[in-house]
Amino acid sequence: MTPSLAQARLLALLIPAALLAGAWGSQLIGHLYPCEMCHWQRWPHYAALVAALAAFALPVEARGLTLLAAVLIAGSGAIGVYHAGVEWGWWHGVTACTQTATFAGSSADDRLAALLRAPMIRCDVAQWRLAGVSLAGWNALVSLVGAGAVIFLAEKRA
Repeated sequence: MTPSLAQARLLALLIPAALLAGAWGSQLIGHLYPCEMCHWQRWPHYAALVAALAAFALPVEARGLTLLAAVLIAGSGAIGVYHAGVEWGWWHGVTACTQTATFAGSSADDRLAALLRAPMIRCDVAQWRLAGVSLAGWNALVSLVGAGAVIFLAEKRA
């Protein structure tokens, strides 16, 4: 195994582990409860952890599993871009946890019932920002740059 592949494999493990630790820490310690789209961003990171751990357990398949982890990390980043765009109002979300649901033609009882069923944590409102970037935005940035670095290192020869 080349040194760059070893670095890629380690990075493929550390990126989703760090991002999931941050997500869980902000939830359990910071009391920032995730919306539905926040959960969507976590699932590819869980899968990336499995692929990265498998790359350590199966060194003969390390390159393929590391690249799989990178694709999964990038997938979470893409979801993060979508979620951040919903938060900024650049496009509408597809879930019931955004304000985009329409009640045209509904009775008052139907609207009230829909509001009572709606989740308390909305996907279109960022709960926290650092330097103007929400957690979804930070996930997008770190995931996409990190996935690019993993792919670069895994593909590097020598």
